[in-house]
Amino acid sequence: MGPYITYASLANVSSTAVVPRLTETSYIVLGLLEQGEPATPYDLKQIAQVSTNNFWTVPHTQLYTECARLASEGLLHERQEETGRRRRIYRLTKRGRELLEQWRSEPATTEHYEMRDAATLKLFFGGDPAKLASTQIAAHRRRLELCEQLVASLPEAQRGPRTAIECGIGHEREFIRFWERLAEDTHG
Repeated sequence: MGPYITYASLANVSSTAVVPRLTETSYIVLGLLEQGEPATPYDLKQIAQVSTNNFWTVPHTQLYTECARLASEGLLHERQEETGRRRRIYRLTKRGRELLEQWRSEPATTEHYEMRDAATLKLFFGGDPAKLASTQIAAHRRRLELCEQLVASLPEAQRGPRTAIECGIGHEREFIRFWERLAEDTHG
């Protein structure tokens, strides 16, 4: 059996079974595993830091708990090393792949886009636009440069990640435009 303890899974649950409660974090775990399985939660954390965290941040502790929860729901196979650090290693089950594909094929949500930006919040509550603008322009230019480097490093075949990063590039360019205009308005 090798150096792993294999945990029972519900991998053969039919597609008509009750669908567990799945959140964006659930789909991030399923999607990251699809791209890099087998993986530990630590591996997923590393992958997320250079990919999905660019537009959807998930605390690393949630990756650990979500992996365990999805395994208990039969969406992930879980095995644990018998020796050493006894890491838990995950793979998608057939049901996990089915639910990821189903989610991917549905049209985007119509829920309101939530922008969580501290500088915008400070503007709302009367922060000095000139002070905010100077730091924000520099920060968004750095972020734009990183996004452009990242998209340039991706193979053409990675259409999903490439398109998502291009969306981020558009956001960064708009942030720069906004803050530059605000800086001009407050100095002019």
